[in-house]
Amino acid sequence: MSANEEKINRLFINWLSISLVLVFFIIIVGGLTRLTNSGLSITEWELFEGVLPPLSDESWLLYFEQYKKIPQYKLLNNTMQLEEFKIIFYWEYFHRFIARLIGVFFLIPLIYFYFSKVIKKEYIKTCLIIFLLILFQGIIGWYMVQSGLVNDVTVSHYRLSLHLSIAILIISMIFWLIKNTLAKKNKLFFKISYENIPFQMLIFLIFVQIIIGAFVSGLDAGKIYQTWPLMGESFLPNDITLINFENLMQLDNHSLVQFYHRNFAYLIIIYVFFLSVYIFKRKIFSSYKSLAFLIIILILQAMLGIFTLVSGLNIYLASAHQVTGVLLVFSALNLYYLRTK
Repeated sequence: MSANEEKINRLFINWLSISLVLVFFIIIVGGLTRLTNSGLSITEWELFEGVLPPLSDESWLLYFEQYKKIPQYKLLNNTMQLEEFKIIFYWEYFHRFIARLIGVFFLIPLIYFYFSKVIKKEYIKTCLIIFLLILFQGIIGWYMVQSGLVNDVTVSHYRLSLHLSIAILIISMIFWLIKNTLAKKNKLFFKISYENIPFQMLIFLIFVQIIIGAFVSGLDAGKIYQTWPLMGESFLPNDITLINFENLMQLDNHSLVQFYHRNFAYLIIIYVFFLSVYIFKRKIFSSYKSLAFLIIILILQAMLGIFTLVSGLNIYLASAHQVTGVLLVFSALNLYYLRTK
């Protein structure tokens, strides 16, 4: 490999790494935007127009008047003053600004790497898929915001979970591609084999738990029962009846969604225990360190979830809980990557 090719490969890895950090950062900001109920403060999509924040009193008043037209203001924040509005506005503004930054930062170097003909075609194809997902994520973001502008005081928890799921998919693909690039390999994530299935199942369980967590966040379901280990005075919440399959699928029910989130966490912990036994019995030495890291993150994630709940949804604990959720995804992907061939 020539010196120029080595330089381009190094640039490629650095670009992916910075992209990973940016996506990780926007997930944090997006979570805080939701936790502060700021996501509906900008009621227009403004793909290009909203690059700069309001720079005059007239612009601020215009945004504020638009916000006053939606149910969230009329039903929840009708005593809000302009200075208070600016706080929630800036959370959503920075969320959108970082989203635009990610799009531009990913596109321009991608064009360069595509025409350089140095980077493997398989890697470039993955990058193209990631970029399309970034564009699609922007559309889904606005689709989510629209759900809270007419008949509700918050966004649809289904659309919120879709928005978060795509973000996790994007950051997972970037992480996997970085691992491939550093190892100079092209390991396929969806390669089905007896050895891979236990690790793929773990990633699937974590992904489902993230979706349920988005339901909890979107419904503010954490405000219903703020006790642990019981929900109130019992294991099952006393305001639901689980009789048939239809009852089990009431995903608009705040108590039921929180019940699922709690118990899916227990399921993941149990699954990781048996996965650990599987790894040690087969003496997969190469997985020991990554498994230990996974277990540490899992314990931290569970503890933060409990502390967030019993603290009355402390915003710092809630944000830390979301951050460790992403780290848990990384640790599961890393464990699987080291195992798969």
